[in-house]
Amino acid sequence: MRIADAQGLDLVEISPNADPPVCKVMDYKKFLYEQKKREKALKSKASKVVIKEIRFGPQTDDHDYEFKKKHAEKFLKEGAKLKAFVFFKGRSIIFKEQGQILLLRLAQDLEEYGKVEQMPRLEGKRMTMFIAPKK
Repeated sequence: MRIADAQGLDLVEISPNADPPVCKVMDYKKFLYEQKKREKALKSKASKVVIKEIRFGPQTDDHDYEFKKKHAEKFLKEGAKLKAFVFFKGRSIIFKEQGQILLLRLAQDLEEYGKVEQMPRLEGKRMTMFIAPKK
């Protein structure tokens, strides 16, 4: 402690369970600052998963389908995950098969850009499917 006081620094206990306990003379505030800085750098390097959504109706016509498919290709090329869903409103729930066919067609058309992560699944009034980009 005298050595630390003489240098104007802090005495920090590194390993209290060792025999004798291991201590180090350092500037504790500076140590905490550098530790936070290191954690922040690691956090910024971690990749963030972006999910883009594309919404269809059960009776989406060809032009609209092609338009949305182009957007889906762009999203997958950028490395974002794609959540494609068919929204059934009112009595259109009777067209479940059409919605599933539409999503499977989309998966087949986007085969070269991404792979299906989750097959079409009906959740309430939505039938959703996830497509992950190919590396």
